[in-house]
Amino acid sequence: MRAVIAAMIGAGLLATTPVCAQGNVDAEIAALTLRVQKLEGARAVKKLQRAFGFYVDRGLWDDAADLFTDNGTVEIGVDGVYVGKARIRDYLKRLHGNQDGLIYGQLNEWVTLQPVVDIAADGRSAKARWRDLGMLGQHKKHAEWRDGIYENDYVKEDGIWKIKSLHLFVNFVAPVEKGWARLKAGEGVAQSAASKAFPPDRPSTVRGGKSFPDTQIPAFHGPNPVTGRTITEAPK
Repeated sequence: MRAVIAAMIGAGLLATTPVCAQGNVDAEIAALTLRVQKLEGARAVKKLQRAFGFYVDRGLWDDAADLFTDNGTVEIGVDGVYVGKARIRDYLKRLHGNQDGLIYGQLNEWVTLQPVVDIAADGRSAKARWRDLGMLGQHKKHAEWRDGIYENDYVKEDGIWKIKSLHLFVNFVAPVEKGWARLKAGEGVAQSAASKAFPPDRPSTVRGGKSFPDTQIPAFHGPNPVTGRTITEAPK
């Protein structure tokens, strides 16, 4: 990569000044290398997260778990933290019918939107915030909407980006026939039957978390890009 960037600078394709001393060329190469690493990293992280959504959509539990590091974690709502690929696979599988693939008539759409990806200065780790919109249910039995926010961590191992931790803060799960407008306080988020029967490796990290109709703002991993202000709650 450095050789390519150096050649482009030498050819005037990336030069920002007419004449560069060697020190300036090295600095430009370093800056452009970092920029390319961050751009490629952001693209890889987006692809990784979207792959997770598509795999879970169709009950491909092994493929979904393989996207994680060996000690990766998953935390969904108030179910607690599951650690390691095997535990993540089994938890996701139990959460959706405990079989490979989906049950006949099962709807399990994990729509992942609004990515905000920040690559670390060394280009080897990243954090990202996403919005989750779930369309869930079973044919002729029940149907639900789900809304939530991801705050996830990613790492680059041996040149491959992987999920280090996936944390979905669930705002509500609402029956389609009632909608979220009729939810009562505390009704929209509860521990799943899968988590009760298959206890997590660590308890939920959500302490006193609120769900719709109460408001919650999961802490942003990065500051306001204009003001630099750390955002952990709504302004008073």
